[in-house]
Amino acid sequence: MKTIYITRRETFNAAHKLWRPEWSDEKNWEVFGKCSNHNWHGHNFELFVTVKGAPNPETGFVINLKTLSVIVREKVIEALDHKNLNLDVPFLKGIMASTENLAIAIWDLIEQDIIENGGELAKIKLIETENNFVEYFGGKEPF
Repeated sequence: MKTIYITRRETFNAAHKLWRPEWSDEKNWEVFGKCSNHNWHGHNFELFVTVKGAPNPETGFVINLKTLSVIVREKVIEALDHKNLNLDVPFLKGIMASTENLAIAIWDLIEQDIIENGGELAKIKLIETENNFVEYFGGKEPF
């Protein structure tokens, strides 16, 4: 069986604040810096969803890219785009709105839909800034 990886890119804009209410302003600043701004801050996120599998002999697809696009847009982009991650996103309620936690939450949101459409979720890559990004492999070692 030949395994191939296919990736879909999407973008969204969102605001968040890294803040622990039980900590003092000074402690939050020490740990989170500018990300603890009382009035929030925003990012233009780039999301890469990578699916792996063997191409279907009839279609040649690991997963239909139209289907993957619909899954990501309906489950993730509509929920996050132009939202405050701390206040507006139910699946992040009670979770620190770090990029790391967001990548894990996105995985959890879409993994089952991807399986149901013949693929296996391999990686979530979430770019927060041009210098900072996270990659999540579903708790598995990537290599």
